[in-house]
Amino acid sequence: MTGYFSTPFPRRRSVPVDVGGVLVGGDAPVVVQSMTNTDTADIDGTVAQVAALHRAGSEIVRITVDRDESAAAVPAIRERLDRLGVNVPLVGDFHYIGHRLLGDHPACAEALAKYRINPGNVGFKEKKDRQFGAIVEMAIKHDKPVRIGVNWGSLDQALLTRLMDENKAAGSPLTAEQVMREAIVQSALLSAEMAEQIGLPRNRIILSAKVSQVQDLISVYSMLAERSDHALHLGLTEAGMGSKGIVASSAAMGILLQQGIGDTIRVSLTPEPRGDRTREVQVAQELLQTMGFRQFVPIVAACPGCGRTTSTVFQELAQKIQDDIRVNMPVWRSRYPGVEELKVAVMGCIVNGPGESKHADIGISLPGTGEIPTAPVFIDGQKAATLRGPAIAEDFQKMVADYIEQRFGRDREAAE
Repeated sequence: MTGYFSTPFPRRRSVPVDVGGVLVGGDAPVVVQSMTNTDTADIDGTVAQVAALHRAGSEIVRITVDRDESAAAVPAIRERLDRLGVNVPLVGDFHYIGHRLLGDHPACAEALAKYRINPGNVGFKEKKDRQFGAIVEMAIKHDKPVRIGVNWGSLDQALLTRLMDENKAAGSPLTAEQVMREAIVQSALLSAEMAEQIGLPRNRIILSAKVSQVQDLISVYSMLAERSDHALHLGLTEAGMGSKGIVASSAAMGILLQQGIGDTIRVSLTPEPRGDRTREVQVAQELLQTMGFRQFVPIVAACPGCGRTTSTVFQELAQKIQDDIRVNMPVWRSRYPGVEELKVAVMGCIVNGPGESKHADIGISLPGTGEIPTAPVFIDGQKAATLRGPAIAEDFQKMVADYIEQRFGRDREAAE
């Protein structure tokens, strides 16, 4: 990776893990994943949401497996998705009774690409190690990777209590917050060590340590990265709704990614009532793309507007172009190889409009307040046309579509 966003830190080299054909860790790019919020026993609803998440760009999708009805539905969900051509790996999210569900529903155990278990609630007291071991043995039997996902809201209380007591006996050199972070890290590492002792290879283990505060997340994952070479899944849990969740997740994961930490990410947004679940996928992609780590969709540069841009034309046009890209990308990915590298500029006045448009592959500089009602269009740095009249927006949209066909259609033909 080159350019302004080049990380001064080398990418942390983790042990690569194959999750249903998607490589996590090693030299693989950071993977985007998401999770459904449907009742998994609702086969139709879950299939529809998994397909939507995959179309939006989710490369791994996690589903809840919390009872017999949901476990029994998993093979049917996998079969339906395969018939639809949706080959995204499915991860089963297990809590409390995962050992029993995997044992009672072998078809579910086989259909899933990965198991996610929480060492804080996999079992309690004398049952904990036995039930954890049962899940690991099931993963070995079916040759499945496991994500050991620690969550601060369900942290192993026995481990936390022991570390608190040891810290007190040592004169309390650490704060309660520091002890809690250490307990999260130890829970993940000790569980991974136990899984390996049972026989699960290191290249079948992914670790995560979810907390809900930005500084805690940065600290915990930095500690994990220093003390382990396991692949790491990043995510700020209970991030919240709307801009709060987006900002918090981006702030925390952006710092870690810049330091080379993180192999797969999820942005855990609380959806607005009747909101679109795919929003979390879009935000994860935009985070990675904005930082320069991956390219998912064409970039639309647009000015923020000021007193010179009292017309809303440029805002509406930028929105239309961006919406068109999101809607069409599932088809464009296969039809126009390389189209995700496209850069479009929609500018609102003469101050920066022509310059920004020249830097884009295709750009338009719309007239600002008091400017001549014309809009120069630049293609590959050269002025290609001047648009006038009430149909400027529609004319430019057609030029963008034609540019994509001419440039990336040729790339496809050359590849074939």
